[in-house]
Amino acid sequence: MQRIVIVMPAYNEAENLKLMIPELFEKHFPEINGVDMHLLIVEDYSPDKSGELVTEFIKKYKNLHLLQKQKEGLGWAYIKGFQYAMDKLSADAVMEMDADFQHPPKFVKSMVEAYLKGADYCIGSRYVKGGSIPKEWAFFRKAISFLGNLFIRIVLVKPSIHDLTTGFRLTRVKGVMDKIDLNHLMEPTRFAYKVDLLYQSIKLSKKTVEVPLEFASRTKEKSKFNPKEMISTFKVAIILGIKDKQKFIKFGTVGFVGYLINAFFLNLFSKSGFPEWASWGLSTELAIINNFTWNNLWTFKTDEIKGIGNIVKKFLQFNFTSAGALLIQTILGTIGVYFLGPDKRQLILPFIIVFVVLPYNYLMYTKVIWKKK
Repeated sequence: MQRIVIVMPAYNEAENLKLMIPELFEKHFPEINGVDMHLLIVEDYSPDKSGELVTEFIKKYKNLHLLQKQKEGLGWAYIKGFQYAMDKLSADAVMEMDADFQHPPKFVKSMVEAYLKGADYCIGSRYVKGGSIPKEWAFFRKAISFLGNLFIRIVLVKPSIHDLTTGFRLTRVKGVMDKIDLNHLMEPTRFAYKVDLLYQSIKLSKKTVEVPLEFASRTKEKSKFNPKEMISTFKVAIILGIKDKQKFIKFGTVGFVGYLINAFFLNLFSKSGFPEWASWGLSTELAIINNFTWNNLWTFKTDEIKGIGNIVKKFLQFNFTSAGALLIQTILGTIGVYFLGPDKRQLILPFIIVFVVLPYNYLMYTKVIWKKK
């Protein structure tokens, strides 16, 4: 039987916990069949004695657990909770959930069902059909929520995921959560840690699913999110966006140098009286040699091909996969010159490279030569 542990940080949440714990154990957990549901409260010795309240509830609910620690911020509360759930409670999946009812308990079931159907990572989404944000929110707050989420989607280039800032998420332990270095997440004392955790979880997950979430207003206290948290969140998103695209930027740089080599020798061979097909073919092959060398030493350095035998083998394979680019460029280049004339050769080349050869090469490099997911 799968064991799912809900990790719920609680600082000065006694009033909410009085309602949340019984509702989960008496109403919603019994509705979830075939799963061993647990609730772990991570409590930072709150002045309102939330920890003492949970201790009393533990006497009634055997799958309720308490982890008390010094106050370090929301991120660390979740991190310590995840580690405890994996190491001490043998969780198969862990779930992030707030204690303040902004994540209505009724949606726990739909998240668990998505996991049981094969999802490695389930995101409670406010911005998919069936999801929503509170109607009573002021227009400005709605705009900040929507535009902030849109900004992160754009920066991380994750158009298929509609809600990247939600805090209601379920993650499979094996292959996902246990592969993440939780102790070194960015901004662990702030809300921004969620972006880093989500970014890594999506990359590790074979199947990510968004589950509709009707986000609710807090029933007690006020939201702890503020401009400093927002700036921190955007900063993390930008850093991750740049980091995520480093390899493609390097690939593009190498490709640009390859383009210059291609253009130079195409012009040289053409002026030297080479046949049109030979000019295009030979100049392209020289660019291929450049691309293989620098991509191996720089772009894909972490997967660098070493040893003369391996290098020769991969270079031949590289040439074979690049034959498609060679064929595409030679055919399209020759056709372009035929219709537009030799004087348009230097305009035809960049068009072919940017819109046809570049996407083709990146696909071949990452899927065949330096095999990456």
